[in-house]
Amino acid sequence: MSATTKGEPQAHWRHLAILCLAVVLSMTAWFSATAVGPELVSLWSLSPAMSAWLTNGVQIGFVTGALLSSFVNLPDIVRLNRLMAIAALVAALANALLLVAPSPAMAMASRVLTGMALAGVYPPAMKLAATWFIKGRGLALGAVIAALTAGSALPHLTRAFSGSLDWQVVVISASVALIAAAILFQTAIHEGPYPFSRAVFRLGQIRDVLRDRNLLLANLGYFGHMWELYAMWAWLLTYLRAAPALADLSPGAASGLTFAAIAAGVVGCFAGGILSDRYGRTATTAGMMITSGACAAFIGFAFVGPAWLLALVILIWGASIIGDSAQFSAAVTELSDPRLVGTALSLQMAIGFLLTVGAIWLMPVLAEALDSWQWVFLFLVPGPAIGAGAMLALRRNPASLKLAQGRR
Repeated sequence: MSATTKGEPQAHWRHLAILCLAVVLSMTAWFSATAVGPELVSLWSLSPAMSAWLTNGVQIGFVTGALLSSFVNLPDIVRLNRLMAIAALVAALANALLLVAPSPAMAMASRVLTGMALAGVYPPAMKLAATWFIKGRGLALGAVIAALTAGSALPHLTRAFSGSLDWQVVVISASVALIAAAILFQTAIHEGPYPFSRAVFRLGQIRDVLRDRNLLLANLGYFGHMWELYAMWAWLLTYLRAAPALADLSPGAASGLTFAAIAAGVVGCFAGGILSDRYGRTATTAGMMITSGACAAFIGFAFVGPAWLLALVILIWGASIIGDSAQFSAAVTELSDPRLVGTALSLQMAIGFLLTVGAIWLMPVLAEALDSWQWVFLFLVPGPAIGAGAMLALRRNPASLKLAQGRR
């Protein structure tokens, strides 16, 4: 990469924009089955607990894929853009298997494979974006998470506008988007002028990561964030379809509002990146989690209406629940020993996504036990509460001055 290119910020942002577009297209597969969950539940007579695995299969596949990729050092063996292109094509095929799945077991297998393939897109995209930025890295990583958020929301938008069409439209659209993403990854994306040194996951380094109190606090923040995030994303559509506040609206209203809520996270991610780079990682993440936790606690009161109040809470929650996500990864890269970055990030991501499996499984079980969805999101509140407390504790530690060039 030439010095001229290094000195052209516009080229950096242009490349980030193309990368984010490809990530948007890729992540449409994450919730493609969730968006058509009611149809699949009816098709296979799934219980509430079984329907949770339409999303949990992706979570488990993602954790498995991320760890396997780290163990064999895949991102260093295969060029990042080529790895992401291949992974996107595999995800397109795995997602399309839903169209011909003869049984729930085959459908769950397709979701696991989809998650494993997406592990070859999302983490490498974060690493590739960071190679284009040193100053402003928080905003750049926030942009990638915003792209992930937008892509996750798109199946709900398709569902909202295709109410008269078969559910297969949502699944087909996601696979077509993945093929388009693969083309972009292969032809229009490459690493930037600030590549990382070799950093991989090694079992022997886990103990060193776990002994680092500063990393522990940053990880606790991330774990609290993850406990809340995917459970809300996975079950918001079901929650809104059950809400009396929306009973008099059109059948597509719940899907449309679900899309709007998740898509609001795009604004939250950019806001989180800007605030984090300017005012500090701990202040931004704690503030976001306090806001999202308050929404999780309050939404039960808006369940019965009025509709505008429920929509307002959902939109604020959607923006705040994801706005801090990229900053936990940025914090780990700044706090950890450079030799442990790969291990620290892999461990953080693996444990965080494993927690989402429990939270996603718990929501329909609680709804069945309470005979209503109204108060189930209250059980997500401990996550952001613990996370915010951990980040505020980290803020009081002198080591937090390593964050965001001294902005805690």
